[in-house]
Amino acid sequence: MSYRDRIAAVGPKKLLALDGGGIRGVLTLEILAAIEDVIRTETGAGDDFVLADYFDYVAGTSTGAIIAAGLACGMRVDELRDLYARHGEEMFDKAALFRRLQYKYDSRRLERMLQSTFGPTTTLGDDRLRTLLMMVLRNATTDSPWPLSNNPGARYNQTDHPDNNLGLPLWQLVRASTAAPVFFPPEVVTVGEHAFVFVDGGLTMYNNPAFQLFLMATHDAYGLRWPTGEDALLLVSVGTGTAPKANDQLRPGDMNLLFNAASVPAALMAAALHEQDLLCRVFGRCRHGAVIDREIGDLVTADGVGGPRSFTYLRYNADLTREGLDRLELRDVEPESVQRLDSVAHIRDLQRVGMRAGRAVDRRHFQGFLEVTR
Repeated sequence: MSYRDRIAAVGPKKLLALDGGGIRGVLTLEILAAIEDVIRTETGAGDDFVLADYFDYVAGTSTGAIIAAGLACGMRVDELRDLYARHGEEMFDKAALFRRLQYKYDSRRLERMLQSTFGPTTTLGDDRLRTLLMMVLRNATTDSPWPLSNNPGARYNQTDHPDNNLGLPLWQLVRASTAAPVFFPPEVVTVGEHAFVFVDGGLTMYNNPAFQLFLMATHDAYGLRWPTGEDALLLVSVGTGTAPKANDQLRPGDMNLLFNAASVPAALMAAALHEQDLLCRVFGRCRHGAVIDREIGDLVTADGVGGPRSFTYLRYNADLTREGLDRLELRDVEPESVQRLDSVAHIRDLQRVGMRAGRAVDRRHFQGFLEVTR
C-alpha cells in the first residue's frame, strides 16, 4: 500500500509526530522501538512488521524529519537505529577552521548519507513512500514556516501547479529541515522558478509538529479532511528529551547580549514545544503524558474545550535533568552528556535513556487502534 491508498482507506487513522533535537533523535528511536514491539505483539503481525504498516501519516522536524522520512519509506526502527549509530559522527562532521565563524559542522557527509538512505532521485511524491509524510522547514528567504507534505490534495501539490512540491528531492527537504543555524549551513532548494534559502524547522513554532499534523490531517484548507473524534483519530507524539535549566543565581545584570544570544532561541523552542503539547492535550483525549507544569498537571483526566475531543493523544518523552535521569534509575549518566544536540560521543547513553523512557509505552494506550494496514 502506498501513501495514496491510505487517504481513502476505511478505519481509524493513526498519526505520528516526531520532535527535533539533533543527535537526541537516538532517544526517540528507542521509544519508537518500544511502540513497534507493542503493536507487533498486540496485532499478531509477523517479523516483517514496520511502523509504516500501522501509521497513516508521519511528521517530523529536524532530526525528526530524518526519522519520519525513513519510517514513511518503510524502514524498520532497527535500520534507523543503526543509521544513527554508524553515521552519528558523519552527521556532525566538523567544518574547516575558516568556516567555523559561520557554522560548526560541514553538511557534505550528511548530504551523502541522506542521498544514500533515501535515494538521490526519490521525490516527496514518490510512490516509494508508504505513508503520508510531513516535514517542517523554515524558509529564511520569506521568513516563514514551511510544513511540506506529500498529500496529493494539498494546494501546492497539484500536478498543474508551477510550484508543485511533490517533485522536490526528498533527501534535500530532509537536509533543509535539519539545517540548524550555527550548527550547519543553510540549504538552497529550487521550487519552481524560485531558489529559497531554508534552515532548520526547529526555528519555527513546530519543533514539536504534533498539533500542526492534526490540522493538516483534518482541516479543509489542507485538502485531506480526515474525520475527527476520539475513536476516529490517534495522534502519537514522541520527543527527544527536555532539559530545562533553572538558575536560582541569575541576576538581571547577567542577561547581556551573549547570554541572550545563547539562551533566547532555546527558550522560544521549548515554549513552542510545550504549546503544541498543551494544545493536543486540550483538544485531544490524552491517555498518556508527563506533567506539563505544576499548575495544570498532565491533563490526562481533565475536561476538554468546546465539546467532544477531536482525537486520542499519547505523548512520550524523557526528562534529561539530574532529577529526571535519577527517576529513570540512570544515576551514572551525566545530564550534560545527553542534553547537547551534538553529543555524538554519548550515543550509548542516549540509547539507554530512550530505552528507559520506552518502558512507559503500554498496550492499553493503543486500545481501539490496533489495526494494521498493509
